Amino acid sequence: MNVKLSFLSALATGTILFACSSAGSKTTSSTDETLQPIQLFNGKDINDWTPKIRLHEVGENYANTFRVEDGLLKVRYDGYDDFNKQYGHLAYNKPYGYYLLRVEYRFVDEQVKGGEGWAWRNSGAMLHGQDPNTMLKEQDFPISVEGQFLGGDGKTERTTSNLCTPGTNVVINDELYTPHCISSSSRTYHGDEWVTADFLVLGDSLIQHILEGEVVMEYNKPQIGGGNVEHYDAAQKTDSKLLDKGFIYLQSESHPIDFRKVELYDLAPYKDNKAKLDEIIQKLL
Repeated sequence: MNVKLSFLSALATGTILFACSSAGSKTTSSTDETLQPIQLFNGKDINDWTPKIRLHEVGENYANTFRVEDGLLKVRYDGYDDFNKQYGHLAYNKPYGYYLLRVEYRFVDEQVKGGEGWAWRNSGAMLHGQDPNTMLKEQDFPISVEGQFLGGDGKTERTTSNLCTPGTNVVINDELYTPHCISSSSRTYHGDEWVTADFLVLGDSLIQHILEGEVVMEYNKPQIGGGNVEHYDAAQKTDSKLLDKGFIYLQSESHPIDFRKVELYDLAPYKDNKAKLDEIIQKLL
């Protein structure tokens, strides 16, 4: 089934919005001769990534939490006796500001002992995150905007590609949104099926969470502020500072998860050419 997108470019404000009439399959091939996807995960190793796990120093991949096996980037806990709130994050070593991020993930197996109830089949992609080298040893989450991944239990509804805001706030419908999390409008993905989650990030002007060609969450003006992050360096938390770029992280929150694709289309070269930017985004989605 083809995706039909009505693409609206608000030139006066510099924002870009999608209205999607139907969902469909995605292609990961390049849609523009000048634009090739950057494979953040190369299928072989995580040499281009930096782990930061709570209670451990930057760069220490405690208990081999993040690993590559069978061509997959896996999050595993077989080296843990108890999770003990050792929230982990794996940061790609280069920051980005304008891009389309595509992540393919699936939840597997059972939650590790000591994992909290809310963290069952819970992970995420952190956007506009702080430099991992500025995170303190006991810090739980990077200051960032999270595209939250949740899996279903086979019975009840549980949306994914939700929004959570550790140390940040965003603007939704022209109002500052300060609660920690808000659910998207997605359907529930049960079991161990693969899910493709897209994130369109245009600096501080627009962020959209997209599933199956449909925008399920949209906000703008991501900024530092609020709570829901602990034991951070105060110098890194300048409240009300707009976030127009940052590091991309994958999460470890106590439930095993696989990632088979983490790729990025860098849209920065087109940020000042709205017509070309509009054209490329339409093709990619």
